[in-house]
Amino acid sequence: MEILEIALWVLLVLTSFIIIGLVLVHRGRGGGITDMFGGGFASGVQSSAVGERNLTRITWIVSTVWVATIVLLGLITRFAL
Repeated sequence: MEILEIALWVLLVLTSFIIIGLVLVHRGRGGGITDMFGGGFASGVQSSAVGERNLTRITWIVSTVWVATIVLLGLITRFAL
């Protein structure tokens, strides 16, 4: 069980950094931090509506994995003997 918990913690950290990066790459609606950090990198990804849609899908998938990891870690902590 300890190996599973360590693997989930590693997955949580990785998905956290991936979510941060994906959010910064998204097109900003009114300026702000996305324009400062993600502006140059995101121009190639967001050149079409398909790129923005795929970026949104990837963000949702990674966010779902992140939430599931937190729930599993909570269950492991709650029911640990």
